[in-house]
Amino acid sequence: MKTYMVTGGAGFIGSNYILYMMEKYGKDIFIINVDKLTYAGNLENLASVSNEENYRFVKADICDSEAIGKIFAEYNIDRVVHFAAESHVDRSIKNPEVFVETNVLGTLTLLNHAKNAWEKSDGSYEEDKIFLHVSTDEVYGSLEKEGEFFYEKTPYDPHSPYSASKASSDFLVKSYIDTYEFPAMITHCSNNYGPYQFPEKLIPLIINNCLKGDKLPIYGDGLNVRDWLYVMDHCKAIDMVINNGKDGETYNIGGHNEKQNIQIVKIIIDTLNEILDDSDIRKKHINYDLITYVDDRKGHDRRYAIAPDKIKKEVGWEPSILFAEGIQHTVKWYLANEEWMSHVINKDYLDYYKKMYK
Repeated sequence: MKTYMVTGGAGFIGSNYILYMMEKYGKDIFIINVDKLTYAGNLENLASVSNEENYRFVKADICDSEAIGKIFAEYNIDRVVHFAAESHVDRSIKNPEVFVETNVLGTLTLLNHAKNAWEKSDGSYEEDKIFLHVSTDEVYGSLEKEGEFFYEKTPYDPHSPYSASKASSDFLVKSYIDTYEFPAMITHCSNNYGPYQFPEKLIPLIINNCLKGDKLPIYGDGLNVRDWLYVMDHCKAIDMVINNGKDGETYNIGGHNEKQNIQIVKIIIDTLNEILDDSDIRKKHINYDLITYVDDRKGHDRRYAIAPDKIKKEVGWEPSILFAEGIQHTVKWYLANEEWMSHVINKDYLDYYKKMYK
């Protein structure tokens, strides 16, 4: 039985990953979910597995060396799957210090404890240990030319405090690979979407605002392009990288679903109108008139697009869910889980929203 430490496991991608792994492997794995439970962490996401014998939740900050050390001392951890991060670009512009602390120093804390736990007296490491660092395509900056893509060898060019902090954490992991021959890999993913995503991110924000009849804030001209990856495709990719990837390597995980932000908003409006029953009174106000353009975000990258050629060739993964299918799943999930949404939209969220999109 392999023991996994999943950091940030109560967040959007982390909780989906735990659900994916528990369904796939059942009792053959043991998962320790380590999460600080910031505003974006939600244990409701994991209610279906919370009582399983092979699942543990530990509330801890990855920057807390003592707390992380206790976990490594108590459990024989085989895999560290490191999702924990401050991840919202808008928030990083307002409070970059928090992003550097969590994303950089937190990653360093995890690396040091994993290294100390796994390293043998001769400097080699216990067999079959893996540290998987989950990063973002935003470290590469912005693509200016149509037809260009991010590859694993694309030079880093981060433009926001968030992407700079993630780039820094990537370089820390890389330095441990090169200096200590530490058994680690790095993945860079494109924009994830799907169930349990906190509504500060574009897709759940637009769904929620549509249902409430609120304006739909769009930065700038709305023509910024992102590559969209359904979250369960991402979870599958991470599992396959851990099992089939090579130590020391970096793998880009992309969805082959490039869309302009304004296209995403219109697709959500159309999808809601298609799914909602004609008797649903909310349907009357869900239309393009809700779209409202606001001042562009500082340092807003124009286009992201990942080429997942390497992961397909070396690991055997490729995306299986196209955006047309994934957005249907996502909208239906939020419609079926409006109570979940009501629990996460608290006063702090509403205050943040007003300040950000005023």
